[in-house]
Amino acid sequence: MNLSFIDALIVYFVDPVLGLFIFILIAAIILSWLISFKIVNPYNPVVGSLWRMTSMLTEPVLRPIRSILPNLGGFDFSPLVVILLIQFIRGWLLPQIMTAF
Repeated sequence: MNLSFIDALIVYFVDPVLGLFIFILIAAIILSWLISFKIVNPYNPVVGSLWRMTSMLTEPVLRPIRSILPNLGGFDFSPLVVILLIQFIRGWLLPQIMTAF
């Protein structure tokens, strides 16, 4: 196999995965708001399993950023930072990789 084919395969695999992660991150944000404002019950089996799944997928990425960001009085801007970083990767870094070969 040609190296450029492998690079293209990585790029075409990474971009959809990053897009899916943004979707999961937004779902986790909305679910946390719904739980915080007591719109949904976290003890509901469906809501609880969704909450655990989204937390399990997003927390390993958000935790290091939370440790860097200052405490802003209960506001968590780490998802915004992650979304901006992913958009940077998708908008600048991946096209740079694509034009490299």
